[in-house]
Amino acid sequence: MSLQADLIHIFNGVPFSTRSSPELLRSLEGFQARDDDLLLVSYPKSGTHWLAEIVKHLYSSKVSLTSAMEFGDVSKLEELENITNKRIIPTHLSYHMLPQDFKAKKCKAIYIIRNPKDTAVSLYHYYRENPNLPTIEGWPTYLDMFLRGEVVCGSWFDHILSWEEHRNEMGTLFLYYEAMKKDLFQTVRRICTFLGININDNEIYEICKKTSFSEMKNNVEKESVDPEHTVCALTSNKKLIFRKGTVGDWKQYFTNKQNRLFDEMYNTKMDSSCLAKNIRYEN
Repeated sequence: MSLQADLIHIFNGVPFSTRSSPELLRSLEGFQARDDDLLLVSYPKSGTHWLAEIVKHLYSSKVSLTSAMEFGDVSKLEELENITNKRIIPTHLSYHMLPQDFKAKKCKAIYIIRNPKDTAVSLYHYYRENPNLPTIEGWPTYLDMFLRGEVVCGSWFDHILSWEEHRNEMGTLFLYYEAMKKDLFQTVRRICTFLGININDNEIYEICKKTSFSEMKNNVEKESVDPEHTVCALTSNKKLIFRKGTVGDWKQYFTNKQNRLFDEMYNTKMDSSCLAKNIRYEN
């Protein structure tokens, strides 16, 4: 990692961008949830923005989509409190760091999971292009950091396992990025069922068109971006959010040795995971 270490801080053993202030992270423990809050949860670069766009279209103008709850300083708490509509709140927090009130009220959450190799590659490019994150020496160095959990938001393995371990303590729907790419219609239908939203097939098809990767990327490139309002907690530049969005791009980066080491860790860490059985993980 470069000398830009001041762009990262460690909170409860997990690396965070300084765009998530330590004061805010400490204050989140006392955050007041509402019964109808909806959480959109993911490890970074797993499709959070895509999921947020889908859910936003499902609810139309009856809700407020916030920036990530851990994004900003302590004024974020007041900002969230002042929202009068139903709140859709994205987060990259592990289950252990989630404010207790969400758990006590059993708020609904949608967790989106992506193949960890593609996630690693996408986050690698994010590190390279995002001035809010430290510069890294190259892919081999970065991949070692990823496997050790030394990148922002910590270990991919620990993150997903923390939510799986407590999956029955809140109403949580787990979605898979690759399944969304293959059949977005069925994914949107699952989300509707989970949220109790009744729309017809034509409306679902229309939402699928509006939330295709290419459509969203084109819209972001055209729109005037509010630098203080973005779903992502790692940047205020929405143009950094969309790169390729492809499945299997990791094959262009992993050497045979790196792939073998990754597989060994994956098999060890995820051996008892039920969620892992649904991840399209290619050896």
